[in-house]
Amino acid sequence: MYNGGMMSSIRDPASGDAPQVVALDTVAAAGDGERRASIERWIAGGLMRVAVAADEIIVGYCDTERAFFGQWFTGMLMVAEGARGQGIGAELLLDAQRQRDTAKLFTSTNLSNQPMQRLLACLGWRSVGIVYGLDEDDPEVFYLVPRATTGLS
Repeated sequence: MYNGGMMSSIRDPASGDAPQVVALDTVAAAGDGERRASIERWIAGGLMRVAVAADEIIVGYCDTERAFFGQWFTGMLMVAEGARGQGIGAELLLDAQRQRDTAKLFTSTNLSNQPMQRLLACLGWRSVGIVYGLDEDDPEVFYLVPRATTGLS
């Protein structure tokens, strides 16, 4: 758990950052090899950005891939447990909006993930659909960031 200083920057991760990213990811840290492999792939492919605290500890990450019908999709946003509620997730999502080169950016979250839904609402994302059956008894809600906030014309 992170209990250090405030976030100071968002940057591309270095290959040596993988252990820190895995450690803050609750699923990968619990031993999920598939998530660990995804993290390594996102880093190697330039698909991830990390939030770094003033003490150089990685406190969050966001991956964005062109994996949703040719559009960019933020598939994972993770903030270290002790760093949540400080605006790090919002900054990572805003960074994802600036980094992509398409007019649309999508993401999704489980219906049960109320903190993520509140974050997306605060940033102006709108719900654009729901898919049942991905996770048993917990539908996936899909969101689109409004074009007006993308900086694209």
